[in-house]
Amino acid sequence: MSALSGIWVAIVTPFHNDATHSADHTALRKLVQHLQQAEVTGLVALGSTGEAAALDDAEQDAVLDTVLDAAQGLPVIAGLAGNHVGHLHARLAHLNTLPLHAVLSPAPYYVRPSQAALVQHFSDLADRSSAPLVLYDIPYRTGVTMELDTILSLAEHDNITGIKDCGGSLDKTQQLIADGRLQVLAGEDAQIFHNLCLGGAGAITAAAQACPQAFMALFRALQADRLTEARRWQHLLSPVIRALFAEPNPALIKATLADQGLGTLAVRSPLLAGSTVAQARCLNAIRELNAAASSA
Repeated sequence: MSALSGIWVAIVTPFHNDATHSADHTALRKLVQHLQQAEVTGLVALGSTGEAAALDDAEQDAVLDTVLDAAQGLPVIAGLAGNHVGHLHARLAHLNTLPLHAVLSPAPYYVRPSQAALVQHFSDLADRSSAPLVLYDIPYRTGVTMELDTILSLAEHDNITGIKDCGGSLDKTQQLIADGRLQVLAGEDAQIFHNLCLGGAGAITAAAQACPQAFMALFRALQADRLTEARRWQHLLSPVIRALFAEPNPALIKATLADQGLGTLAVRSPLLAGSTVAQARCLNAIRELNAAASSA
């Protein structure tokens, strides 16, 4: 089984702040190197945080090539999303040529397939994928909830090894962790502490790129059963997480990265850059986190 335990960072795709908003591969390389130095577990490219839906196939290929090259052995998971099955299979055929740790895929969005159709869809992807498949349960984006029995059925597949859990049900999360066949990764940043305390594998987190050392400190404290220390990190990180997701992701994460010299504010339409007020709140939350961490 491909190991998923740890803090996986769902990285943004930096754009040039010009009329075209083309991908800024220099900034992307710098961001990857920054996260590698922070010793995060791995990277997730071309997810919703990476604005994959706004990138054409050639742009997605170029972004993934840059991430893999800059990662220098740091494991990389690639996102694979859409509702045109033929296109998904063609994209997966290309991903099969790359040295990926896993492929992360949500349910086909908007069409709302049945539970039986979801089993068939993900089983087919797993059969075709050279890398292990990680399910992505995120009903507020796809329009369909993956029911517990559906996920447990898919857990029987040898090439389905984990799930990014944004399902919104603590009971379902707990049952998946207790079942033990899938490595359960928190997909909501505010749930990382709870996931790990229940015995989950870790997280796929967007917020961690804004303050990776703090998220790694939280993970290491819980792995070592240092609960008091972990609680402290959780309470320090909670205001940062709330601030970063006060407006549609990844606008405010890009604002914090721009403040750190790791890109620009630019997002692609139909998204808008974060509001001035929300940006200020994010930067203030990060400053307060850093001050508290340095005084410990």
